[in-house]
Amino acid sequence: MQTPCSESSSLESGTPVCVAALYRFAPFEHFASLREPLLELCTREGIRGTLLLAAEGINGTIAGSHEGIARVLEHIRALPGCADVDVKLSGASVMPFHRMKVRLKREIVTMGQPGIDPLASVGTYVEPQDWNALIADPGTIVIDTRNDYEVAVGTFERAIDPKTASFRDFPEWFRAERERLLGAGTPPKVAMFCTGGIRCEKSTAFLKQEGIEEVYHLKGGILKYLETVPEEESLWRGECFVFDERVTIGHGLVEGSYGLCRACRRPVSAEDRASPLYEEGVSCPACHGERTEEQRASYRERHKQAALAAARGEEHIGAVQSGHADERTG
Repeated sequence: MQTPCSESSSLESGTPVCVAALYRFAPFEHFASLREPLLELCTREGIRGTLLLAAEGINGTIAGSHEGIARVLEHIRALPGCADVDVKLSGASVMPFHRMKVRLKREIVTMGQPGIDPLASVGTYVEPQDWNALIADPGTIVIDTRNDYEVAVGTFERAIDPKTASFRDFPEWFRAERERLLGAGTPPKVAMFCTGGIRCEKSTAFLKQEGIEEVYHLKGGILKYLETVPEEESLWRGECFVFDERVTIGHGLVEGSYGLCRACRRPVSAEDRASPLYEEGVSCPACHGERTEEQRASYRERHKQAALAAARGEEHIGAVQSGHADERTG
């Protein structure tokens, strides 16, 4: 089992690859000018992954040597408003990304709601060690703000699954379900969580804008909870989906048991792999009906070329893009 890397003891870490999931809402007036220096540094240090830059801040997940990650984090912390950037460190046995990308976006996590500003109004942060008491309270409504394929892999006890395919769908879901969830009287406490914390920054800001006052969210997200709360005390059930080649992680941030469907980028379990609808590199039970035979033929050829490249000891980059990039640290 791999243990997470640490900024304070990176050289002593047992993992060859350090993975840093990070985000920060910060006012970047000229965010486009930040791209090239950041990309050049990451390339020079051999870092791979994806970083998103927008006028509202930075978000992404990167991986590389412990020393290289430390240098990139030092650079990011020197950006305007980023001295306290939220970083979750973990380890990987192999490099979980194929390339390095720094993208310019309208939002660092896409909700599509105008006027949402987590810097101006956001829910109350709850430390991981205090989270169990909050979500175990019958007077608290617990909402998982992640997408359906993520929730299927694991979630907290008592959590409501909105069954959304995209974070953009969350506002519409909440408005449709608000009366059923909150009732007509005094609204109950609402506790929300996501992978790394960024989606909760926006979802709690959204609920505050909708007039819900008593809103809470898990500080550091599921990743921080799994890192700090002992498994025997945990109310987390299952594994946590992450947007890289590790696919899922568990308590202690160790690599999980799920594989990845190369056609749709959804997680696949051992049961999924036993299905007649599963073909490695081509389809899984979740996406088989979403693709045409022509698409599957293309995926089949891509998978063949990837296998040939691997046999030659070469790296084949041909992953299907799924549109999940905006939610990399969740």
